[in-house]
Amino acid sequence: MATERDEQSFLQFANKIGYDIGERMEQNIDMQFQKNFNFLPEFALFIASYKVKKTFSRHTTPPKHIQNSIRFFFHNAFDDDAPTKRERNIKSQGKPPYVRVFPSELPHTSLFRKNSHVKVVSVFISADYLKSFLKDDVEHFPFLFDNGNSFLIEEMMTDDILRTINDIAKKEGPDALNSYYYKLKTMELLFYLFQSLNKREKSVHQKLSSKDIKAIYSVRDKIISSLDKPSSITTLKQVAGMNELKMRQLFTQVFGMGIYDYYQHSRMKEAARLLRDEKLSVSEVGYQMGFENLSHFSRVFEKHIGKKPKKYSKELA
Repeated sequence: MATERDEQSFLQFANKIGYDIGERMEQNIDMQFQKNFNFLPEFALFIASYKVKKTFSRHTTPPKHIQNSIRFFFHNAFDDDAPTKRERNIKSQGKPPYVRVFPSELPHTSLFRKNSHVKVVSVFISADYLKSFLKDDVEHFPFLFDNGNSFLIEEMMTDDILRTINDIAKKEGPDALNSYYYKLKTMELLFYLFQSLNKREKSVHQKLSSKDIKAIYSVRDKIISSLDKPSSITTLKQVAGMNELKMRQLFTQVFGMGIYDYYQHSRMKEAARLLRDEKLSVSEVGYQMGFENLSHFSRVFEKHIGKKPKKYSKELA
């Protein structure tokens, strides 16, 4: 549980980087715990877990003391308590871990719902510093640097990303060279993320309107609401309110893979979770995910997770 000192530390951190959290956020959240580190003017890192006392929204603004910054928000990637079985089941119905990346200058409104538990690791980093970090590899990520302030991308988290986030959030750093340790861990986190981003399907990035973003996320939500059976393209077009070509292009732009591949990847991520967290058998998971042929399930699982479900399950024992 956070102390008053933790809350003051968070407010001081926000002030140091010039990040206006707003009175609504200060008044309507119950901080559970937080860590923060600033490496101005290049980047800043904060980890926070808090519960929302009252529904509110806020318009985000860029941190004034990190110029031309890009935000990396890692959501739902760590547990700060020991959940009960009922809480784990509730959690499984929510959004899986994901990272959202966008320029700090992009107009953005965040909605915080009453009683929600927000767990986030956030990195604000100067685009110029990020380029110096990537060096010659910058050319592989034009969607981050050649689109002004209009891009928005979302990426699923790999096991390496999740492990690094939990190292940062849950483990105590060393007494000596503490800041240096967290600087290196932040770079490690971004390294694993960029490994993942480098595998994205290549697409021409179009400027996104708020209406486009809302529509594409509605499509994504429809897809993951029924992982045992794919939604038809006709249904998804109706959800998006746009033609099929535009829907497919924007979906790939934001999520880095086509609609069907995203469905299958999400499906296998959920299958892996059921094996890992719920301790179900391979056959139980396969049938629950809508497969009639377990050999087919095994092939699809291996393609997306990297190993066959039986081997994955045995390694967890």
